[in-house]
Formats: sequence, structure tokens, C-alpha cells
Amino acid sequence: MIARYAWREALAICCVGTLATAAAAFYLGWWAVAPAALALALLSFYRDPARRPPPASNLILAPADGKIVEVSREVEERDGRRVLRIMVFLSVFDVHINRSPCAGRVTEVRYRPGEFLNALRAEADARNESNLLTLVPNAPLPGPVLVRQIAGVLARRIVCTTRPGDQLTAGQRFGMIKLGSRTEVCLAEDPRWEVKVKVGDRVRAGLSVLARWRDTRII
Repeated sequence: MIARYAWREALAICCVGTLATAAAAFYLGWWAVAPAALALALLSFYRDPARRPPPASNLILAPADGKIVEVSREVEERDGRRVLRIMVFLSVFDVHINRSPCAGRVTEVRYRPGEFLNALRAEADARNESNLLTLVPNAPLPGPVLVRQIAGVLARRIVCTTRPGDQLTAGQRFGMIKLGSRTEVCLAEDPRWEVKVKVGDRVRAGLSVLARWRDTRII
């Protein structure tokens, strides 16, 4: 299934790929497999597999497919709060659909223009183009929950279709980043957060659990 955010790109790839494959087949014979394989590889970047999130209400799910590159507890420079930060790096081979890490109401969507440094560089977090969603999560999760889409050296377009006031379900699609990039989740620091991932782990958006809220009132 192709992401609805990328139908123009998918149509262009199909048209150009078909013409290039037909021309190569006519003039070069079996070399036609090269443009056909390239077209299929480009289409796979825009894939959007169906996902069924776990039903528990006290979980923070991965907002993107990829590899965990940071799990830290620190003071947030934007407002001085202590936060639990979990960062996911998306390579060009990962699904690039972004999904909500929990159920909740969107209170703010803040786009920030910036550079397009390699997403593996530490300074990319502060200097690259990004889009920040603020969620007030449904009980029992404490808020706010911040989700930030960060562009990379190849990711030149951040797509976000949600708006302030929208109600999202856990694992619901809200956008994508086109090509390699990062997606960050920030939670208000609290000892009751049980982190379920470590640096180097692979995660899948809407399926993998990043953190669990331990509350004695939850049965």
C-alpha cells in the first residue's frame, strides 16, 4: 500500500519507470530490468503497511520505523523542563510514515525552517528543519507528549496533516518525512516511566513500545 501523502510521487515514478523500462527493453533487451528495479525501489520508499497498535492505554509507542539512537533524561532547552527523550533514526530503507505515540488531543503544531544536515550528526537536532506536535494524552498518561519530525540531508519535505484540536488515536498516521531523517519523542521526566528500548534497538511505528507508565491505579 502506497502512502496517501505520496500519490503524486508514486504516479510520477510509475509513469517514468514504465517509459524507461519500455525504452530499455526495446533498445537494450534484458537491461530493462535496471529501470524497473529502480522504479520498484523508489515506490517501496513510500510504502504504508497496515498496523494494529497494542490496546493498553499506558504505553508510548514508536512514532516511526527505524533505529533508536538516543535515550536520555535531561533539561529541555526550550522551556527548562526535565524530559525523557527518545530518538528514532530513519534510514532510506525504513517506512517513513509517522504515527501518534499515544491517544490524545493535539494542542500545537509548530513548524521551524532550518538546514538539511545529515540526520546522524548531533547538531542536526537543533539546526535542521523540523515540525513539533504537542499532545495532551488521554488518561492515564501524563502530559504533555511532544513529537518532533526532523528533516535530514535527503529529507527535503516534512508532511504533517494534523492540526490543533485534532484528536488522535494511538498509532494513527499524522504525516511522513520523505527520505532519511529522525523522529523524536519527549516526555515529562518522571520515575514512573519504564523505558522499554535501548540505543541500537529497531522499532516499528505504532507497534513497538518505547515506554510504559507505571501507575499503581492501573489494573
